[in-house]
Amino acid sequence: MTEAVWMLHAKKADFNRLAEQFHISPVTARIIRNRDIEGEEAFRKYLSGGLSELYDPRLLPDMEPAVRILGEAVKRGSILRIVGDYDIDGVCSTCLLYLALQRIGAKVDYVIPERIKDGYGINEQIIEAAFADKVEVILTCDNGIAAIHQIARAKELGMTVVVTDHHDIQTEEGGKELLPPADAIVNPKRRDSRYPFSEICGAMVAYKLIQVLYEEWNVPKKEWLDMLELAAIATVGDVMKLKDENRIVVKEGLKRLAFTKNLGLKKLIEKNALDPSAITAYHIGFVLGPCLNAGGRLQTARMAVALLLSREEEEADRLADELKALNDQRKDMTQEGVEMASALVEECYMGNKVLTVFLPDCHESLAGIIAGRIRERYHKPTFILTRSEGCVKGSGRSIEAYHMFQSLVEVKDLLLKFGGHPMAAGFSLEEKDVEEFRRRLNANAEEKLTEEDFIPKLWIDVAMPFEYITESFVKELEYLEPFGQGNEKPQFAQKAMAIRSARVMGRNRNVVRLSLANERGFAMDGIVFTEGDEFMEEMRGHRQMDIIYYPSVNEYNGNRNLQVVVKAWKFR
Repeated sequence: MTEAVWMLHAKKADFNRLAEQFHISPVTARIIRNRDIEGEEAFRKYLSGGLSELYDPRLLPDMEPAVRILGEAVKRGSILRIVGDYDIDGVCSTCLLYLALQRIGAKVDYVIPERIKDGYGINEQIIEAAFADKVEVILTCDNGIAAIHQIARAKELGMTVVVTDHHDIQTEEGGKELLPPADAIVNPKRRDSRYPFSEICGAMVAYKLIQVLYEEWNVPKKEWLDMLELAAIATVGDVMKLKDENRIVVKEGLKRLAFTKNLGLKKLIEKNALDPSAITAYHIGFVLGPCLNAGGRLQTARMAVALLLSREEEEADRLADELKALNDQRKDMTQEGVEMASALVEECYMGNKVLTVFLPDCHESLAGIIAGRIRERYHKPTFILTRSEGCVKGSGRSIEAYHMFQSLVEVKDLLLKFGGHPMAAGFSLEEKDVEEFRRRLNANAEEKLTEEDFIPKLWIDVAMPFEYITESFVKELEYLEPFGQGNEKPQFAQKAMAIRSARVMGRNRNVVRLSLANERGFAMDGIVFTEGDEFMEEMRGHRQMDIIYYPSVNEYNGNRNLQVVVKAWKFR
């Protein structure tokens, strides 16, 4: 693993004036500025922006025709079919649209492609089945923007197609967008979009569509707001940046989870022993979200949809149990895959700029997770490939310096199908082309990626002495939540902390309790979550350490004391 370089943010502003204006400390003002928030209005929106500041959904391209098509279909009594996707974004999008269309009286059902049998997105078999079932209108969510030939087939069969999606759009050589021949395409990534923020997930696009649909049908606004939690879960689960509108939606959605009326969510929260009133973006990203994704990975995403739509206590309880068990199984399988991929990287590919690892027997649904773990370990763009249905399928996870979707565009002549974002992508190709795929990706990356791009950076917000840490400051940091991609938890740093004591704790010896003091003798307890015995061995012979930390309040047996959670360290 490459050792990270510690970097200190150096963005400028009048922090004392901002602190006085917004009744926060100058340190907090500096942290907000470090999140690329600039100007008084942007600061106000970051600190206190609410649902009234969500953007007008009618600014999305084709929103009006999409709502008109769906409304007319409902009035005619036409059969509508939602075609979703098997990940958390597709599941939440499907549930949102299904509930909304049912609410206005539509004859509607849904189809979720099976990950292994069908692959990503709408396909010809789904279209032929819809035609056989006399479906008149197909509505996609979280997919469809790349389904040019498939949607052309639906049009040949006389069906109306509305695409709602958020994925990047392919272009022809001259730069013209390659759009499917749908009757309406609602996607914030379109060049003609007037929507101010393009980085929303598929469920947010669906949620915006529902807002206009409900307005047209005079459904009370409260019913639309009650669905916000699913849009929030999808935003976090699909790793959208928690900036701008996304941050508002997640912040408000998390509040609603404390008293959710969704029986399936209640059961899933209960099965994972979470406190409903204290659910954070972390719990969605690493506890609830993986459970909702587990069905689509190892069995069928219809399980997650059924859970979120469930009205029966017994059914919801059973499905929540099954999804948690599947997620536990997925964790074990993932760890095995990570170890196999890591061994191959270190044996064969350490010199490659783009890691392309073929694991023929790996469960294809785990390729993306394993790619993410390998990317984290080596800080290189990573593709994990696995054998599937007569070809090879792959998933990629990237670093900031490497545009993953564009890299696949450059080798599209080798690919059967592909799609994705700058930071993640999926694709399929013939097994005979795997080596050529690896060779060309690396050849194309030769000039794009420098050795510096492979060095991870740990960003420090403020070099802050322990004397500044108070309970009120720790409380003030809560104003910055929710934390996640694009709105990372603040990190502070101090050099040359004297190590007064250190001891390993916990049944698994995976916690180290420290007593640290700065050069002025000001002491603070510290805690490190790591392999305790390895930490103690590394510390041997050292009396000082540099640390990156986050301040917190430790509550134990009715006592409260300030401490720092040490996130990274260097011994002196």
